[in-house]
Amino acid sequence: MPDQNKIQNPETSVSKTTQMNDRDFLNDMLSTEKYFNSSYSIALNEASHSGLYNELLNISTETKDMQRTLYNLMFEMGWYSLEKAEPQKISQSYQQFTGYKNQLPYSQQELQ
Repeated sequence: MPDQNKIQNPETSVSKTTQMNDRDFLNDMLSTEKYFNSSYSIALNEASHSGLYNELLNISTETKDMQRTLYNLMFEMGWYSLEKAEPQKISQSYQQFTGYKNQLPYSQQELQ
């Protein structure tokens, strides 16, 4: 019986051996792209030269696009699942972040 709290496509079967299969390779690639994205984010925050910043931004965008492509492929193949968000949890998160917004020193109207 499928887990009712998961959003997932039917899983494409792969061989279960000690050798890496397509799912293992894609999972490894997705993890690597996530790591690269985190690293580029830090580099962008610290780049003081505008030319370097622009080059890093281009590479970062390509990396984010690749990460999304790999995620979509894994989700399509049923190798990546998501947990359904319960309405109560969504409401709690919304209230929490609305509280954070109210603690900011400037309101949105003052910024415009």
